[in-house]
Amino acid sequence: MSDPKIKNMDEFAAVVGISRPTLSKYFQNPDKVRISTRERIEAGLKKFDYRPNVYAINQNRQMTRNVGIIVPFLADPFFSEIARRIERRVIEAGYQPLLMNSHGDPETELENLKTLRTIKPAGTLIAPLGRVSKRDAIEEYCEDVATVVFDSNLNIESRCFIGSDNVQFVRETVEYLSRTGEAPCFYEMRTPANPNAQKRRQAYIDTMEQMGQEPQIIQVVGEGWDFEEISYREGLNLLDQRAIPSSTVLCSNDRLAIGLLSACYEKGYRVGRGNQCAFRVAGMDDHPFSRYTCPSLTTMAHDYDGVSTRSVDALLALLSDPDSPDHVRQETLCQGKLIMRSSA
Repeated sequence: MSDPKIKNMDEFAAVVGISRPTLSKYFQNPDKVRISTRERIEAGLKKFDYRPNVYAINQNRQMTRNVGIIVPFLADPFFSEIARRIERRVIEAGYQPLLMNSHGDPETELENLKTLRTIKPAGTLIAPLGRVSKRDAIEEYCEDVATVVFDSNLNIESRCFIGSDNVQFVRETVEYLSRTGEAPCFYEMRTPANPNAQKRRQAYIDTMEQMGQEPQIIQVVGEGWDFEEISYREGLNLLDQRAIPSSTVLCSNDRLAIGLLSACYEKGYRVGRGNQCAFRVAGMDDHPFSRYTCPSLTTMAHDYDGVSTRSVDALLALLSDPDSPDHVRQETLCQGKLIMRSSA
């Protein structure tokens, strides 16, 4: 008969006959326990194939009430809004939020993690930069500190991910635009800084092909997070060259859409739904200023409350019962809501 499967530290302590505090001392530093005790523990680990949860080990350490929150670029209105809501929920749960900005730089992202290690936070909520992140370093941090990843999915094993359903965002917007006018082209940066841009591009291609339409992608040149400026500058050039292949433009995010709206206005192109309009323009994210553009911007709105609440709830669950066998990797995708305004 095979040995029973050990689910948590308490069960392991019972089968090897060693107290929980002594086990915690061993996992902190094996040299701190007697040789005979260390040998019993190591024999038990081998016999029962038990891998301890590092969060459980920390139960006997003095932990702070701080929760680290790391976002890619705080000046981006999406991240400032989601961070504001997460901060509020962390405070309501009785913890002190420490908000950190990676400034779009992977090295700064790593420095933020190093800083948090010195503070020894109770847990961390991180929205990684995405494709430029140092994935191995983030994964190592997640092994040592209770961490929930949100917005950009790095597919780190045994960690929660909470984000938006970018496929649903794009699919519903493309279907709406195609029902109400010419099928859209997709307008994005050639080297996008925001982490979900590539998922949105692929979702656009897949949706157009499923509808029997040919995908048409415009990739503007630019680096960094000055999306409005990049889109405005490149939009002027495209309009001068009459190089926009459809009268309907779906932008990868609202900030690009705002820059394109400004370029259209400067060149005398009317944007909107009417017959006298040259273009329809839509975005994604529901930027806090999107309702105040002229015309107001049609967009797919994030579920800000859903992402922020579920992210904090997932972290609190890790902190309340760190050794629970229920803490397997889970991905939660929050659907967006199509906001139909005047621009498309």
